[in-house]
Amino acid sequence: MNFLRRSSGWLTAVLILATAGQLAAAEPKLLAHYPLAEDAQDHSGNGKHGTIHGVQFTKQGRLPQSAEFDGEASWIGVPDAVLPTGGDFSVSAKVYLEPNTGDVPGDIFSRYDPKTRRGVQLGLHSAHGVTSSQSQLRTVEFGIDNGSTPGKWTDHGRLGNAVLIYSMAVHDGSLFAGTCEAGVKEAGRVFRFDGTTWHDLGAPDLCNSVSSLAVYDGELYAAVSRYRLKGSSLAESDNPNMGGRVYRWEKPDRWVSCGQLPEVEAINGLTVFKGKLYASSMYAPAGFFRYEGGTSWTACETPEEKRVEALGVYNGHIYATGYDEGAVYRYDGKSWEHLGVLPEATQTYGFAVWRGELYVSEWPNARVYRFGGVKDGAAKWDLVGHFGEEKESMPLLVYNGQMYGGSLPTGEVYRFDGGQDWKKIVRLDMTPDVKYRRVWSMAEYQGKLFAGTLPAGRVHSVEIGHVATHDKTLEPGWHHLAAVREAGQLKLYVDGKLSSTSSSFAADLDLAADAPLQVGFGSRDYFRGRMADLRFYGGAISAETVRSLSGDRGQ
Repeated sequence: MNFLRRSSGWLTAVLILATAGQLAAAEPKLLAHYPLAEDAQDHSGNGKHGTIHGVQFTKQGRLPQSAEFDGEASWIGVPDAVLPTGGDFSVSAKVYLEPNTGDVPGDIFSRYDPKTRRGVQLGLHSAHGVTSSQSQLRTVEFGIDNGSTPGKWTDHGRLGNAVLIYSMAVHDGSLFAGTCEAGVKEAGRVFRFDGTTWHDLGAPDLCNSVSSLAVYDGELYAAVSRYRLKGSSLAESDNPNMGGRVYRWEKPDRWVSCGQLPEVEAINGLTVFKGKLYASSMYAPAGFFRYEGGTSWTACETPEEKRVEALGVYNGHIYATGYDEGAVYRYDGKSWEHLGVLPEATQTYGFAVWRGELYVSEWPNARVYRFGGVKDGAAKWDLVGHFGEEKESMPLLVYNGQMYGGSLPTGEVYRFDGGQDWKKIVRLDMTPDVKYRRVWSMAEYQGKLFAGTLPAGRVHSVEIGHVATHDKTLEPGWHHLAAVREAGQLKLYVDGKLSSTSSSFAADLDLAADAPLQVGFGSRDYFRGRMADLRFYGGAISAETVRSLSGDRGQ
């Protein structure tokens, strides 16, 4: 009996060890490990060392040291072999997001060719100046494509009696849309989309439009306006109520007033810059304001008393479009600088940051220009094409590696393929017998590109390639991100938890791209922040491994 007990105990131990060994064997091979404490050396033993381009190594938080990326030019090149192109893989990294920056956060890694639209990328997404909204603030996108054809657009319906989907923003796992309703007894409303159903959150005010949405300090803010529909060649609204106020949403459907902007009938833009919320006046007199909390706003100067409209953020400045002239202006937190008038433009409309550079849209030629910097006191703007036969390019948004734009008068969506090549993707607004149709608003949500129209007042979406997104704003500080390709699906983990999965695709889908594997740069911008413990695996790591790697994020 004693022998049997000892044998039984020995057999039990063997079985436990075997099971542990099988679990260990199930985890994929570590192809490269970059602690990023002092250098970009590979500590996996595979010799896949990285090449540093302007990255510094500093101490921050409880992590001993980490790589510091400046958001403007720094990145690390690593050998292409550490990221498989034809099967499963995993990438794990700890990233630190700086508070109160004047820039977009940028990309974690990318091996993506925009000419062929092939490859993979993981990045943080902040989108300021998407016509009139800040549609994303530090959300996360993990996407792949192999030059796929855009799928069928889904019509998500008309929101209330909307004639315009004026604003969009992603917040706390939902997509929010603000509308313009023109009737005398109607008002602009906000709707929340959970991926299946629209929830009417009511009208914050009595005026006809919710013209801008933005996430600030963890809360959703809405700006309201009396929009003059004659600017879109429609019958003027019968609603006489003036706008110019900002509201904060409190769940489930309460709107708290954050004050009236003096002498403002309509608010065009909201944006967050260096930890403060800013707002701009749509109509004369020109106005630009900074939120001080409660119901208090400080009036800031405007450039030569010109109106500033869409508010973009890029490399330490707010960039603003204008309706008084086809110009771009920039603000450093104290004063404005005039960056010139675009050739033949009379109005400018929206911004996007794509592959580290700033782009702007305009009227009346539907052109897009790229900012080339300031030299000898003069700003340089390079023409990068136009939207077919359209007259106005409006929202610009980066989605799964490419930049997209919406247009007037036909209400179309275009994709930028580089050079001066804009390809028409779809016409969304089919309203008959009107002069102008617009694609006015855009956002990325649940792995899809969303767009809102005028005068149909409808929301549409499409998935191009395969995308998993984290649809919540990441707070400043340390976070763990894991991007996993497993058996024909993408999985995105944030801080040790599965955030989302993509649509399914062929398990052997080839993502080979004629592009380098870059850390800290990609389809949006250079990464601004710190990074540590970067790992590449030749297969799909388990949820348990992700939780283990998440561990202490230095907070």
